[in-house]
Amino acid sequence: MNKKTLVLGASLKPNRYSNYAIQRLVANNIETVAFGLKEGKVTGIKIDTELRNYENIYSVTLYLNPKRQTEYYDYIVSLKPKRVIFNPGTENPEFYEILKKNNIEFEAACTLVLLSTNQY
Repeated sequence: MNKKTLVLGASLKPNRYSNYAIQRLVANNIETVAFGLKEGKVTGIKIDTELRNYENIYSVTLYLNPKRQTEYYDYIVSLKPKRVIFNPGTENPEFYEILKKNNIEFEAACTLVLLSTNQY
């Protein structure tokens, strides 16, 4: 099954969870795309600094605090992902309601834990 994932809030800094998530997604052979503030590569995955109309996104995994998420609501919904993962610190009840109205699943979970326990 295709589980193509968009890492939103990707960082080039190796000590950031978003960076480690990209590494773990790639290690698990999950097609990965990334968006962040600084262009570069993590484990061969290019971090885009402009929003792209990615196709066939299964999951969007968020690494942005709730205040920073608001500008991406419409964008994320437009991608029509199967689910949005709210990593620790990104939980956002306002966005949950928008996702519900658009029939997009969401979960407050840690991408790294989901991957390490084969629940991704």
